Amino acid sequence: MCTKTEPLDSENNHREEGVDNLDAIAERIRANLEAKNTARDEVLRRSRTLIRDCSLAIRATHRGEFDEAAELLAAARAAAEEMVNGVREYPDLYYAGYTQDALKEFAEACITHALITGKPLPDPAELGVEDAAYLNGLGEAVGELRRYVLDIIRHDRLERAERILQIMDDIYGVLVTMDFPSALTSGLRRTTDMVRGVLERTRGDLTMAMRQERLSAALKEAEARLNHGTEA
Repeated sequence: MCTKTEPLDSENNHREEGVDNLDAIAERIRANLEAKNTARDEVLRRSRTLIRDCSLAIRATHRGEFDEAAELLAAARAAAEEMVNGVREYPDLYYAGYTQDALKEFAEACITHALITGKPLPDPAELGVEDAAYLNGLGEAVGELRRYVLDIIRHDRLERAERILQIMDDIYGVLVTMDFPSALTSGLRRTTDMVRGVLERTRGDLTMAMRQERLSAALKEAEARLNHGTEA
């Protein structure tokens, strides 16, 4: 008598054969995710270091400690390169917000230092940052230039302040032309709106300072004439 194999047993056999490599697949996926998670933890650590170095570089620049600022920017560049190299195999980590935000901070610090010290403006390729990060860093640098203008107004360097204001206006003129979707520019429109407000307030502050300077000069001239008339 022939033995008939039950259909149910056949299905069970196929099912068991079909998952023989499941553990191997899961192990490869687990190893990949563990490596990626390690890279993510490392890029977060390096991004914090990068942002700290950039913040210190900007502070040193405002204080006129340009050599120290240059050293901090060199350290920031090294941190940026290490961070990017650490996620080179993981594009989603490279384009993640924390990575691009750190690179934006690096661009801002380098741009601020260059504009205040009168050096050529670095470009995105030179800094190793994406265009969107660069443009947003350029916009953020305008806020630092406002701080610089207010500082030099207090020291009556109005001609220098007027030149910096023109640079701020030039930057705004470029940013406002970058009319592309936010997904491509990382929210540049919001940064541009901020720049416009900063520019308007700075122009008002400088205009007031120049008027006060002219009034002070007129008063001194009038006082000199009165004193000359009294002596006569």
